[in-house]
Amino acid sequence: MAKRVSVDRWMFTVTTILVFIGLVMIFSASAVMAKERFGSAYEFLLKQLIWAAAGLAAMVVAMKVDYKRLRSPAVVFSFLGVTTLLLISVFFLDRAHGTHRWFHLGLISLQPSELAKPALILFLAWFLENKNNAMDDWRNTLIPAATPTLAFLALIVLQPDLGTAIACASITACVLFVAGIRLRYFGYAVAASLLPLYFLIFHVSYRKDRILAFWNPYADPKGFGFHIIQSLIAVGTGGVTGLGLMEGKQKLFYLPEPHTDFIFAVTAEELGLVGALTVVILFAIFLWRGTRAALRMQDNFGRFLAVGITSMIVLQAFINISVVLGMMPTKGIPLPFVSYGGSSLFVTLMCVGVLLNITKQAE
Repeated sequence: MAKRVSVDRWMFTVTTILVFIGLVMIFSASAVMAKERFGSAYEFLLKQLIWAAAGLAAMVVAMKVDYKRLRSPAVVFSFLGVTTLLLISVFFLDRAHGTHRWFHLGLISLQPSELAKPALILFLAWFLENKNNAMDDWRNTLIPAATPTLAFLALIVLQPDLGTAIACASITACVLFVAGIRLRYFGYAVAASLLPLYFLIFHVSYRKDRILAFWNPYADPKGFGFHIIQSLIAVGTGGVTGLGLMEGKQKLFYLPEPHTDFIFAVTAEELGLVGALTVVILFAIFLWRGTRAALRMQDNFGRFLAVGITSMIVLQAFINISVVLGMMPTKGIPLPFVSYGGSSLFVTLMCVGVLLNITKQAE
């Protein structure tokens, strides 16, 4: 019987601080653009504030519900089924920005691919719980474990959203690794993915341009290299202490999506190295506490859930920050808790609530 302790105050505090930083930086990054587009500088802030309040409420509720209730097959397969249905249904809607990613429901929008990540984590935690001695059984363990992931990857890639698909694959890999899969299977998976990735990247013009921009953005500074150059200018301009909140220049129609994908660049420009390092340290603390909870769990279900949720958040943060710093090709991955995006924030906070409940029962 797990010893009950208080909720992990470190993780709770880090989460709320990151949400607060996100609200402040979203307003700073979007105020001018929102005034220009909608006539109100508070347009994006108010929407995110509503989602943040709902997400924090969901986090508190999830924190109080025993995570073992999620072990029920009815819960697992209902979640998988609803997510699959939403991922398919989105193709029957009109395109938005050339993609099939969103359900627009009046004042709010829902991105089904955000549900795919926790759905996969829950399924893998449930399915692999008692497979300690069967991880080499590719027919009865590996293929059934990988099937929902492959199905979700295919649907998400078709939207198209390669960045989220890669995030889902990475989260699955983390859970499988902790479950005890042999490294050679990762080698097989990487080898099998090389050809599809080649066609998905080098036979799609905008993705090919992103790779070229990653290798040498200054080869076409006004074309495919523009985004990353503007991001690096923002980061470099901030110096140690930054230009000051609301004082950044790159967000003024230079940085693409300054309130979403490149919000870390705005943070670095306005709050400097101090502000950027603060965000990085907060995610490092989150990784530490999530890993600590996973290591202390006695049951595999809780351990795999903790690993999956922690990796989901930290991997996305790592990818987003790496893109902003020019360390990875540009991908549309938001910075968890900080970037604008209601469905992403709500789902992430709800998952943190589950993780906080796990920390209450860790030995």
